[in-house]
Amino acid sequence: MSNEKTDWWVGLFILLGAIALSFLALRAGNLSSFSLAPTYALSAKFDNIGGLKVRAPVKSAGVVVGRVASITLDEKTFQAVVTVQIEKNYRFPKDSSAKILTSGLLGEQYIGLEAGGDDADLVAGATLQFTQSAIVLESLISQFLYSSAEKQGTPQGSESTTAPKSPKLSQ
Repeated sequence: MSNEKTDWWVGLFILLGAIALSFLALRAGNLSSFSLAPTYALSAKFDNIGGLKVRAPVKSAGVVVGRVASITLDEKTFQAVVTVQIEKNYRFPKDSSAKILTSGLLGEQYIGLEAGGDDADLVAGATLQFTQSAIVLESLISQFLYSSAEKQGTPQGSESTTAPKSPKLSQ
C-alpha cells in the first residue's frame, strides 16, 4: 500500500511539473494570450523597429487589440513593413497613428495605436500613414554624450587635447 501511495504522489508531482513547464513555454513564446477571434490585417512602415518581434501585442489605450503578424523589409524604401492582425470588433479611423513603444525601461516592445478623428474606418489591407519609429536607447545615450561634449567645448587659451591626425599613406 505504501509503494502505491508513493507512486501516486510521484506521478502527481511529475504532472504538475509538466503543466508548469508548458505554462512557462507559452509565456516565453508570447502564446499565452492566443485568440481565435476573427481579425483583419493592417500594415505600417517604420524607419526603425528596434526589438519589435512577431506576436508582440498591439495596444490601444492599454487594451490589447491585436498582434504583430509579420515583419519584412521594403527593398525600395529600406523601411520595415510591419503587418498586424487587429480583432474585428475593434475599428480605427483612417487617420489613426501607430507608435513602437516599450513597456518599462528595458521591457518588451509593442505597437501602440492612437485613434484619429476621421469618420471613415480603416479597411482590411490598409496601410497606416502616420507612424513613429522605436526609440533606441543607445542612440539617445550617444546623442546626450555628444551634446554635452559640445556644450563643454575647449576652454579658451588652452591647447586641444585631441591626438594629432596621422598622415595619409601614399600608394
